[in-house]
Amino acid sequence: MINQDKQHFQEIGHLGFGLMRLPKAAGSDSEIDLEQTKAMVDHFMAAGLNYFDTAYVYGDGRSEEAARKALVERYPRESFKLATKLCAWMGCDDEASAKQEFYTSLERTGAGYFDFYLLHSIKEDNLDKYDDYGIWDFVKEQKEKGLIKRWGFSFHDKPGLLDKLLTDHPDVDFVQLQLNYADWDDLKILSRANYEVARAHNVSIVVMEPVKGGLLADPPAPVAKILKEADPAASPASWAVRFAASLDGVITVLSGMSTLEQMDDNLSYMRAFKPLSYEEQRVIAQAQQAIADIDSISCTACHYCMPGCPINMPIPDIFTAMNKEILYHKTEDAKVAYAFATDKAGTRASDCIACGQCEDACPQNIHVISRLRDSAAALE
Repeated sequence: MINQDKQHFQEIGHLGFGLMRLPKAAGSDSEIDLEQTKAMVDHFMAAGLNYFDTAYVYGDGRSEEAARKALVERYPRESFKLATKLCAWMGCDDEASAKQEFYTSLERTGAGYFDFYLLHSIKEDNLDKYDDYGIWDFVKEQKEKGLIKRWGFSFHDKPGLLDKLLTDHPDVDFVQLQLNYADWDDLKILSRANYEVARAHNVSIVVMEPVKGGLLADPPAPVAKILKEADPAASPASWAVRFAASLDGVITVLSGMSTLEQMDDNLSYMRAFKPLSYEEQRVIAQAQQAIADIDSISCTACHYCMPGCPINMPIPDIFTAMNKEILYHKTEDAKVAYAFATDKAGTRASDCIACGQCEDACPQNIHVISRLRDSAAALE
């Protein structure tokens, strides 16, 4: 496939560095390992790549601060592209606090301006916040001031809403969509349908979750077998990232890398990116069918379900453990992972009070309550 939109974004590399899952400092669940992050940034920049993606809410601000220390303070401002996001529906009490996120992000990053700026994770149930707080006009005003170069939004909902948003806001410069081969025809996530809506509006796309929160870096055994037989030297993650990057209209593909090893693996095939061939596309189709036959939990560990949980249940960690059982049949490993997560949090899946806030917040539209019941039955 020929990516026609790259002619408009030639200064952007095919691979973007997602700063959501940065390496953690030894002995900490929250503090970022700044030295390893600097090394990852250095490898990324040395490969000729330059797009970095963070957000106001990532790591309670630690991600934006790490972007300042590892990137902004160490490289000329014109040598990289920095994207961040305003989240009007999480932790905001009113219009003023929502708009303040923009200025706080400028302060945290020290970037002076943002090359790409997004309204964060728009869904039907949070759209009113962006509308009522006047955020659409606010970001346009910042663009007119030169504080934003390009603006758009990240999206986690149905194609009908995406079509309405792009119709109502035809001046968006790009949209950020979850696109990966596992979700392509998934009836809950509708990746293909959302992609086709964006292209129908001639809007360029930044891809998020190409490896589906890491699941496609270590895919189910039937999928791994298909990919290995097709190319023994290629990592499973390379198939997923190249699939997304091969789509027409894609500006860049974000990979939320947590280690230098993940970084170097991605650079090995994205430094000089080659789109998937026809034969490789057929391999992906086989992998898609293999995944469709497995009823796994499509959690990407975004943690959007967590802030409002009244009992602080570690839902993403529980689902990660449950998927070890569903996808890999590693029952003991699953139980150990489950026990570690729930003991640390002091709450188990069976403690769920079924309030439903997690289901409202989940961008993957997971039936969280019923999946928690399943997890309790299998792993407790």
